[in-house]
Amino acid sequence: MPDEGLDPILIQVTVPLPIPMIYGAFTDPAQLAGWLCDAARVEPRVGGEYVLVWSGSEAFESRGRILEMHPDVDIDFSWTAPPAYAALMNGPDAKTHVYVRLTESPEGIDVTLEHSGWGSGAAWEEARSWHFHLWDERLHQLKDYLIKAAYG
Repeated sequence: MPDEGLDPILIQVTVPLPIPMIYGAFTDPAQLAGWLCDAARVEPRVGGEYVLVWSGSEAFESRGRILEMHPDVDIDFSWTAPPAYAALMNGPDAKTHVYVRLTESPEGIDVTLEHSGWGSGAAWEEARSWHFHLWDERLHQLKDYLIKAAYG
């Protein structure tokens, strides 16, 4: 029986702002550059590009495609990993994908990120841990970025 692979990364933050403002932070390249990466190219349609660029000492590009999207509800995009995990995670087709869903809650809008498609073994555990810390940090940056954009 094949290995199941590691559990998806699941992170949630609650943002007390309107859904369209939050959703735009995942589809507008200028906004993505404000909280997630240094530059982005996004074609907001199923099959469109979802490219995130980081510069600096650990520069890399995640060259993904939008797998699914429903405006103001969710977006799912394929993910390619940074160089340290490229041999493990990248190939002709990305092995993992990132799904973001927005849902109303009493405190605002719950932004739930699920990064799935992980394999099993020590190398996958290391890659998953690195990505968990990236997403946890960046989703909290998203909340700060949006609140500052809304309220100054």
